[in-house]
Formats: sequence, C-alpha cells, structure tokens
Amino acid sequence: MKSSKENFQKAHIVIIGSGIIGKFNALELSELGFRITIIDPTELQNSSYGALGLLMGNMYQKRRGRSWDLRKQSIELWPQWITFLQKFNNELNIEKPLIQLTTNEEKFKKLVKFIYESNDQNLQILERDSIFIKNINKAFQTKNLKGMISFKDGRINPFSLLQTLDKCLKHKKINFLKGEVIKIRKSNNQWISTTRDNENIKSDMVILCNSLKAIDLIDRISHNITLKPVLGQAMEIDVNDAEVDLLSLPKQFNINGKNIIPKSKNKLIIGSTDEHSTEPEENTFEKLTNFIDKKPNWLMKGKISKKWYGIRSRPEGEPSPIMKNLEDGLIICTGFYKNGILLSPACSKWVANEIKNYFS
Repeated sequence: MKSSKENFQKAHIVIIGSGIIGKFNALELSELGFRITIIDPTELQNSSYGALGLLMGNMYQKRRGRSWDLRKQSIELWPQWITFLQKFNNELNIEKPLIQLTTNEEKFKKLVKFIYESNDQNLQILERDSIFIKNINKAFQTKNLKGMISFKDGRINPFSLLQTLDKCLKHKKINFLKGEVIKIRKSNNQWISTTRDNENIKSDMVILCNSLKAIDLIDRISHNITLKPVLGQAMEIDVNDAEVDLLSLPKQFNINGKNIIPKSKNKLIIGSTDEHSTEPEENTFEKLTNFIDKKPNWLMKGKISKKWYGIRSRPEGEPSPIMKNLEDGLIICTGFYKNGILLSPACSKWVANEIKNYFS
C-alpha cells in the first residue's frame, strides 16, 4: 500500500489568492507533499500588505466559541512556525509584550473583570502609575491612560513575514501564476480555473483565499455567503521634537482602539480605521490621531511621511472567518477581517486536515 505522501504527491491543488492565508496554506500543504499552484493577478494589492501584524490572542476577551478556539490553537502553533520560518530569515520574530490602554473608566473595569476571571498569568492590569506605561503617559502628556499588558501577545512585522514566506515558497518550488481567475468549474472530477487571459488550469482541488473576490467564483444560490469590505488605514508620522524620544515607548501598544508602533526616535506608525468602503476616506491624519482627548504638540505638528491601506473582507450573518467545504474539492478560507495573520496557523492546519481526509 502506498504511503499518504505518495498519494498526495499525485494531487495538484490550486490556491486562489496570495495573501498571508494563501501562502500559509501553500506551505502547510507542500510539507505534506502536494503540488501547489498559487494564482493571483498581483501580490501587492492584497489585504495582507495593509496589516500591522499585531497578534492579539490572549487579550481576546471572549474566551469561548469557535473564534477563541482558533486563536488558542494559533497561539500554540505560532512558535513552531517562527522556528520553521527562521531558517529563511533568522531575524523574523514576534515582538512582545502587547499593551492595550483606554481612557474610558467603564472599559477599564471590564478589563479588570476579564483578567480576574481568566486567571491568566500572562495578563496583568496596568494602573495609571504602572512602570510599563509611565513613558506613554509622559509622551502623550496625560495621566489618564490605564489598561492591561499581555506578555504572550505581540507583533510580527507583516512585510518581513510576507518576504520570508515568499523565500520559503520559492525554496519549495511552489508555482506562482500571475493572473486573475474569473471562473471555476468542475469537469470529469477535476477543477478548471479560468483566468481573464483564457488560460485554463486543471487541479484536483481549489482553495479560495482571495478575500472579497472569492464569492464571485461560487454559486451564490447554493452557498449563501456574503462578504462586505472593511478598509483599514495606517500612516507613518515623522515627529520633529527634540523633547520626545519615541524609542522610550513600548514597541507596540493600543490606545482607545488605535494601534501605535514606534519605529525610531522620531518616527511612528498609527493605524487603523474601520471604513465600510473600498476607497479610503480623506482626513487620514485626523481620523488616526483622534484616540486621545488632547493631542500633545509633537503629534499635532507631526507630518505624514507614508500612508497605506488594505481592504479586508468581513462575513455578514456568520462568524469570521469563513472556513467551509463548499463541495467536493472546493474549500473557501477567507473573511478574516482583522485577524488573518494571527489565525493563519490554525486555519492552514484546518485546511490541511480537510484535504488529507478528502484524499484518504
């Protein structure tokens, strides 16, 4: 009897979408021996390039249900993935810890209750005088910030991660086809993916990881799936103020819903907004710096040196993400909203298990 890997080597799988999810699925499946082709018109326009890379797992306050199960599994899998990917980039790592702050007393009380009930040793309440946020309060000229710290959560640089995944994919000799798939159909137990250039790619399976465009390739009557666009913006700000040293701040933190990542002594990243649109609204600076009642002078005088955005897909009427076997040989794995990077290990593991069962 032939081994599973020998059987898998005969199977060809097409992955439509080259973002974080598509690439994780490709690597997971290639490790099992499958032949993989990734199809995408252009990598640089997918939503993964708009991510900031914050991994908020243990901080997640709803500790039950499918979403928590996926987060919990991903938290456990990420260290293994980091070890694996460091073979291709030894500087890739998860920067820890992660700090979440608020000026809202009610929200702070909920954080205190959550930490007390979770009994998680990796979480700790931060009062106003905490040493962990002393420099944040000083820099933002306030005494009202408080919240929690997670020593197990953190941030992975999304651009570095994508580049590392690309190196790994190249090493694995995974085929990348530049093209937009406009139709998929099944014929004689094989799937045929047709590109806009009328190229037909045959495969034994298709995995849809192409965000909003995934539902354009399926029968909407048979599969009642609705995705809506959610746009997130981010900007890099240059600060010209000798009295502020941004490197004195934690490497990543969140204030009233805005993520802040100091890059150098006078440069920081702030993101993101949630706009139900496919085009960014104007007044980016105002939208992303409205997280505190009174902005310090150095922030008000800051200049945008770079700004970017990503369009993510969010399911309507069902939980995020969408991970389903739609029919024999067709899987959809999309609708991750803000958690694509965090959840990618658990979701690629789910896809791999589904495909192993399909070919067993």
